[in-house]
Amino acid sequence: MKRRRFITASALLGFTGFSFGMRPKKKQLLHHVFFWLKNPSSEADKQELLSGLKTLEAIPVVRQIHIGLLASTEPREVVDTSWQVSELLYFDNEVDQKIYQDHPIHQAFVKNYAHLWQKVVVYDMVEV
Repeated sequence: MKRRRFITASALLGFTGFSFGMRPKKKQLLHHVFFWLKNPSSEADKQELLSGLKTLEAIPVVRQIHIGLLASTEPREVVDTSWQVSELLYFDNEVDQKIYQDHPIHQAFVKNYAHLWQKVVVYDMVEV
């Protein structure tokens, strides 16, 4: 009888420990920004903006950053190819995204590089 009780107790402890150890996956916030340059044919302007974007990864709440240029994929009606540079930032939540918006590094980025773009479009989304 002791062996059966031990096995049952071990199984229950293992199951409850497993279920308490399982945490719901965080629903990250993604902040995708597209930039249209004032001088789209200027390689110098593009490189300057890319350098500026790289400074944003120093903001502590930024979990991941992807900086990109337009890919040369096949033309399709649903693909917007009018922009020149994009950034995709990952945050743990909306609060961290707000901290990013107000952070001095982000504020300096806008101040120092806004002269390069004529248009910016932002898409913020949360995972489902």
